[in-house]
Amino acid sequence: MNQTKVFLLIDGERPETLPDLSSYDLVCATDGAYRFLMEKAVVPDFISGDFDSLEELPKSIEVIETPDQNYTDFEKILKILFERGYKNIHVFGASGKEQDHFLSNLHIAMVWRNDLNLIFFDNYGYYFLAENTTEIKNSKGKTVSLIPFPEAKGITTQGLKYPLTNSTLIFGEKIGERNLAIANHVTIRFNSGFLFVFVNKCK
Repeated sequence: MNQTKVFLLIDGERPETLPDLSSYDLVCATDGAYRFLMEKAVVPDFISGDFDSLEELPKSIEVIETPDQNYTDFEKILKILFERGYKNIHVFGASGKEQDHFLSNLHIAMVWRNDLNLIFFDNYGYYFLAENTTEIKNSKGKTVSLIPFPEAKGITTQGLKYPLTNSTLIFGEKIGERNLAIANHVTIRFNSGFLFVFVNKCK
């Protein structure tokens, strides 16, 4: 599968600053997020959606209409990227605004966990669905939260102020919120279940 890296903007909270887009092999957006790219004079490789929010479709870029209302625009653009062979996708705009959308986006990350490598970025840091062995680099001084979805067992960590050893986290009972990275390299291992990791800048 194609190992190139994709920048994807969807219609949540807008990034305060855009990353260096020259480091990406493909830039794309859903139709609701495309307005922000226009404001920043960014020309994506393609946009997709039902385009009910755009008065006029652009003619200089690829436009992919996806009118199926059984799926969100995020799900539909992920399907396009998967079918075109892309795997490594940095998603911006997945959090903020209505929180049901944010939770829906976490659900979608779970659905695509076996096919796509999704990392979500917002104005506070980044988050992702962890593999059973996960390493976080350049992490010292950042907050690290471990959120089970809904359960993760056998969790052992290294490099955190409050380490876990063969622990179980269950949403609604116990989560690993707002830990502190005391090393530049954090390792998280767990045996079973699903675990989201949030890495945020300290305030």
